[in-house]
Amino acid sequence: MRVDHGKLVRDRIPAIIESRGYRAVAHTLDEDSYRTALLAKLAEEAREAQRATADDLPLSWPTSWRSFRPLTEAFGLTWGQLQELAADKRTHRGGFRQRLFLYYVDQPE
Repeated sequence: MRVDHGKLVRDRIPAIIESRGYRAVAHTLDEDSYRTALLAKLAEEAREAQRATADDLPLSWPTSWRSFRPLTEAFGLTWGQLQELAADKRTHRGGFRQRLFLYYVDQPE
């Protein structure tokens, strides 16, 4: 029986699958496809975090965090540059310490 996955996986996953007696079919992505797959992986991890219980949530963070670093590099930034961009945005737009939830904005007609 074939089980479709269609997603970016960690480097050792095909070998792990094959060690269990299954056949894993995978290929190396080109740069554009890799970037697209990394963005999809990040979205997948975010959805999993939304569904996680409070006890399970910390277990999903390492995978989410590991998605950011290669994504950053795939778009030509260093980890330090990303941290600088985040600090700059926090300086100009603020962080999330006040826990503000914006319901709506009334705009003049």
